[in-house]
Amino acid sequence: MAVHTLKRVQRLPIPLEKAWDFFSSPLNLKEITPAYMGFHVTSDPDFLSPMYAGQVITYTVKPLFGIPLFWMTEITQVAPGKYFIDEQRVGPYALWHHQHHFKQIPGGVEMTDLVHYRVPLGPLGDLANGLFVRRQLESIFNYRWSKLEGLFGTMPH
Repeated sequence: MAVHTLKRVQRLPIPLEKAWDFFSSPLNLKEITPAYMGFHVTSDPDFLSPMYAGQVITYTVKPLFGIPLFWMTEITQVAPGKYFIDEQRVGPYALWHHQHHFKQIPGGVEMTDLVHYRVPLGPLGDLANGLFVRRQLESIFNYRWSKLEGLFGTMPH
């Protein structure tokens, strides 16, 4: 059972505070997730802001064949304006550890996503990762990249 890694770095022409405010609210995830995923936050919105360590967030997602799955993550660490980490407690992965890092740079913010994940079912899960899970995750992050540039603009080269 391999642990896989996905890393993305994106720069946006917005202040660090604006990036933090957007990403630290789980209610904004739906806006940057492809519609086919059927992503829906089911947690009580009164307990979603501000983000805090120990916060539990529940969702439904439809990653395969439109079948809804329950997903629960916990925000395990938060350093406001710097990083937060969410870990799956219940859901489709055998392991999901997602680090979100933020850094002020000239003209904007640099955001780094670092995901460590393991697909369940041992060797069959590793095969599924090679056949479609990895591509689906990359597609979701590519969609996110495009949506964020649409919302906040692109950094000059």
